[in-house]
Amino acid sequence: MLRSYFIENCIEAGTDEAGRGCIAGPVTAAAVILPNYFSNDLLNDSKLLSEKNRFALRPIILKQAISFSVTHIEPIIIDEINILNASLKAMQESVLKLNIIPDHIIVDGNRSLISKGSHANKIGKVFTCEELELIKSIPSTSIIKGDSKYMSIAAASVLAKTYRDDYMDLIHEEFPMYNWKQNKGYPTKEHRAAILKYGITKYHRLTFRLLEDKKIIDEEIQEVKH
Repeated sequence: MLRSYFIENCIEAGTDEAGRGCIAGPVTAAAVILPNYFSNDLLNDSKLLSEKNRFALRPIILKQAISFSVTHIEPIIIDEINILNASLKAMQESVLKLNIIPDHIIVDGNRSLISKGSHANKIGKVFTCEELELIKSIPSTSIIKGDSKYMSIAAASVLAKTYRDDYMDLIHEEFPMYNWKQNKGYPTKEHRAAILKYGITKYHRLTFRLLEDKKIIDEEIQEVKH
C-alpha cells in the first residue's frame, strides 16, 4: 500500500520522470503535491499500470492535487547535458513551476535532486540565481523505487508518463514511419529498422545508440551537422 508522505505535517512534493531509456523524444518529468487525505486504490508506479488505467488516473490526480506541473526536456538539450542531467533538470523545472513552494521533495531513484552538474545551465531554460538558490534550499530525499512506495511520486510518474505519451502521439503524426504512437521512442527492432531505412529526425537523441551498427549512424549524424 502506498504511503501518503515521507515527512509528516509538511507540504511535500513528489517528482519523477519518464523516457530516460528512449532514443527519440523528450525526457519528461512531473512534480505533484497531494493533500494528505488523498487516497486511490488504483494508483501505483506508472510502469505497473495499463495505459487505460494511467489515463483514467490522470484527471483524478489533476483535480485533487494541491499543485502539479510537467516539463519536457527536448533531445537537443539531452545531447548537450546528458540524460541524467536532463532528467534532473526536468524535475527541478517541474518543482519550480509549482504554485506552492514545498517544504520537502521526495524523488524517485538514488540520485539527489541537486548533484554535481545537475543543473547544467547553458541550454534550455536558464535558471536565475534566485531559482537556483530556491531549488537548492528545499530539502529533498531520494527513494529507490519511490514510485511504488509514495503516492505523490506515483502520481508524478503517472503524469510524466501520460503527458510524454501524448507528446509522442503528436510527433508520430509528423513522422509516422517510426511508429512512435506504439513504441513511444524506445529502441524496438521496428524503430531501429525505420531509422536504418529513413534516417534520423530532429526528435532523435544523437548521443544515444540509435542503431546496433554505430558507424552507420555516426556517418549520418555528421551529414546532419554539416
